[in-house]
Amino acid sequence: MCPSVDPDGWLEAFEGLAGRLDRRFRRPESRRRMRRFLRGLMAGLPRVNCWTLAEYAGEASPGGMQHFLAEAVWDDDGLRADLRDYVVERFGDPEAVFVFDETGDVKKGSMTVGVQRQYTG
Repeated sequence: MCPSVDPDGWLEAFEGLAGRLDRRFRRPESRRRMRRFLRGLMAGLPRVNCWTLAEYAGEASPGGMQHFLAEAVWDDDGLRADLRDYVVERFGDPEAVFVFDETGDVKKGSMTVGVQRQYTG
C-alpha cells in the first residue's frame, strides 16, 4: 500500500526550503529559476539536462537554465551549509550513521568519444 501524499504539505515544505535558499542568490530571477530547476530535478524525468529541465519548466529554450548553471551569481558555501542544516534538522538522528559510496556510472551509447565507465564520486 502506497502512503498518501499531501500535495499542499509537499508544496509548503518545498517553498520552505526554497525560501531558506533564496538569500544565497543575488537576483530575483535566479531565485525563481532555482525553484524551477529543483522541481525539474525532482520530477523523475527520463533524462536530466538543460533542455529537459527547461521544457519541464515551460521555457522555450535551455538558455535560461544554462545561464543559471554557468553564469548566475550565488553563494556556493552558503548553499551547501543551508542544505546540510536543512537535512540535519529534517532527517537527523543522533543514532544515525551516514554512509555514501563513490560510484561509477556506465555511460550509454557508442558514438560519443570517451564513452566508458566514468567516476562520479
